[in-house]
Amino acid sequence: MSRAPVVRAMTAFAVIAISLFVALTMTPRLGLDLRGGTQIVLETKDSPTVKADAEATDRTLEVLRRRADALGVADAPLARSGERRIIVELPGVQDPTKAAEVIGKTAQLTFHPVIALADEATTPKKGEQIISDEDGAKLLVGPARLTGDGVEDAQAGTDPQQGSGWYVTVDLRDGGRKAWAELTGEAACNPVGDPKRRVAIVLDSKVIVSPQVNDGVACNVGLPGSSTQITGSFTAEEAGDLAVLIKGGSLPVPVEIVEQRTVGPTLGAAAIASSAQAAVIGVLLTALFIVVVYRLVGFLAAIALACYALISYAALVALGATLTLPGLAGFVLAIGMAVDANVLVFERAREEYASGPRLRPALEKGFRNAWSAVADSNITTLLAAGLLFFLASGPVRGFGVTLSIGVIASLVTAMVITRVLAEWAVTRRSVARRPALTGLAGIGRVRTWLNARKPGLMRHRTVYFVVTGVLVAVAVAGVAVRGVNFGVEFTGGRLVEYSTSVPITADAARELVGDAGFPNAVVQASDADISVRTGQIGAADLAKIEAALESGAGQITKERDELIGPSLGDELRRNAMIALAVALAAQLLYLAFRFRWTFGLATVLALVVDASIVVGAFAWLGKPVDGVFLAAMLTVIGYSVNDKVVVFDRVRELWGMRPRTPFAEVAETAILQTVPRTVNTGLGALFILAALAVLGGDSLTDFAVALLIGIVVGTLSSALVAAPLAIEFEKRGSAPPPQPPRKRASGVREGSGAVI
Repeated sequence: MSRAPVVRAMTAFAVIAISLFVALTMTPRLGLDLRGGTQIVLETKDSPTVKADAEATDRTLEVLRRRADALGVADAPLARSGERRIIVELPGVQDPTKAAEVIGKTAQLTFHPVIALADEATTPKKGEQIISDEDGAKLLVGPARLTGDGVEDAQAGTDPQQGSGWYVTVDLRDGGRKAWAELTGEAACNPVGDPKRRVAIVLDSKVIVSPQVNDGVACNVGLPGSSTQITGSFTAEEAGDLAVLIKGGSLPVPVEIVEQRTVGPTLGAAAIASSAQAAVIGVLLTALFIVVVYRLVGFLAAIALACYALISYAALVALGATLTLPGLAGFVLAIGMAVDANVLVFERAREEYASGPRLRPALEKGFRNAWSAVADSNITTLLAAGLLFFLASGPVRGFGVTLSIGVIASLVTAMVITRVLAEWAVTRRSVARRPALTGLAGIGRVRTWLNARKPGLMRHRTVYFVVTGVLVAVAVAGVAVRGVNFGVEFTGGRLVEYSTSVPITADAARELVGDAGFPNAVVQASDADISVRTGQIGAADLAKIEAALESGAGQITKERDELIGPSLGDELRRNAMIALAVALAAQLLYLAFRFRWTFGLATVLALVVDASIVVGAFAWLGKPVDGVFLAAMLTVIGYSVNDKVVVFDRVRELWGMRPRTPFAEVAETAILQTVPRTVNTGLGALFILAALAVLGGDSLTDFAVALLIGIVVGTLSSALVAAPLAIEFEKRGSAPPPQPPRKRASGVREGSGAVI
């Protein structure tokens, strides 16, 4: 008896046991879009003296880490992205304005002597500058005498017994003590109340505090100790903020906020709940579908799907991957796509049973013969997922991670777990006596009908090309007439979403925002939800919009706030185009290597058709084209290639066995043989997508709509575009038909092999 089934069974048991242990003992790491909080992306800039390279960015990151810690955010994740980008995550922080003011202060912290009060006639000399103090008065200050590098720590404190109110204690490093003593000693030589007795502490070209030197400090002696105290009529919050800014010290290079995202905790909780509902409903419908179609082996595949979900979740948790909202959608979608490998195997097993009615051999041949198509289709999906990870940004990268894990997990479950369960089941005597119970004893009604009718699809190639041309023309017209509604992620600007206590129409909300001074803002409303999209606006302008909305919509709650800088928007848009181009090129190269150039070129041209129709549909519908849409497009490309690989894999197999048969006839036969797999796989994914479209919220609804259109179009284009194109290309090709796969020669022995 072969040991392979035992090895597969032990492997399956070990994988499931480990996954169950991980799932029960570890918790997932949720992205900010699911748990709420603020994410800020900073980009370092060159200063007159320092170049913003990776080393300077790392030093800047450490300063920012101290500032984030001082904000009271526990374990705030900070990471360098590339050479100049720093990603700061602040869980639970819902006020992005305050976070940006503290985290993103760009200039050096400097200490200046005050020369005099300034007016319009004051002309600063070399090294001097005129800036406003904390009360708005103009000060003429001299060159910086001390920088933030000389500050070691700063803390807010109070002494209730002495009634001195709040103060800030500043601890100085060795290098800053002498400079501080000299600066305060010179200021002490001036009479009390004289502006020259003040010291200006400046950050970001603004005076954060300009205290007077105490009258007890001696002239030219100053404050020589390692610690000094700044007192005043501070509130607890003012003293705390001042301590944070001083303690943060100097950034080695200036930084600029290029992206900012804030998500309310209620929105994240709603997203998790809706995605969970979509997952449960979609998986139940998918499981019910495959049980109806494939009976016993379908039921076993449904059990394997549950194992697949467990393995994927455990892998995500074990790898420490951040689960984002698009990532959650990818996890749910991958469950539907995992049906594909099972369907491929079962359809091949049905064919093998029809040629030789024995369950166990038919099932084994089904797994063996389907492996080529399963491997090729999953590799092409991994290519799309990898491009998402390397070229996308923000939460969309999480979709690439979950999709990659899902593809690998589907291979494990389909080729190991499903195989163990199915092979065990078909060897039972009760099952062997009732082969119809397994779902493998017939080729199915659709296949039977097609074999009887023989519709001759490839005779109408010209009609398919004309219809395809018309659809592409309509799509291009949509882009030309309606334009592409690029999201704020690609154009730069600000997108804010609110929930209101009083429902308001889109026209009324648009009028309120226009009266606030933003007539060009894009305002959309749905029941008690309002979204406002504008150009680059600051906190003051945003406050005007919120005040205007509150006047007509009652109390409003900010659910989401995204700010994308123009440079980042250009970069993301450029990366999106590169990602799509590279995806098509990668698929062409892989298919040309795996099959032949005619198949690869036909597939890529069909993919261009698929992508054009999806983009055109979004243009006509006015839906946003953003990072989530990019994820959907690359998934459509991966799925569409998956479908075409299955068709051409069957074409290659049939043509190798019948090299003298006209290629058009071979392609026709291959399409008819793969229709059940195509339809069943598509329906499995459509159940999940329909659930996401209904329950997934606005962003996931658009994601699901793009995939629904893409899967339908991609499925049709496999038979009606890619195959006819391959026929036309083969007419102009000179390569011979592929060789049939060589069968391994089995050893022949004489007698029983027994010896005495």
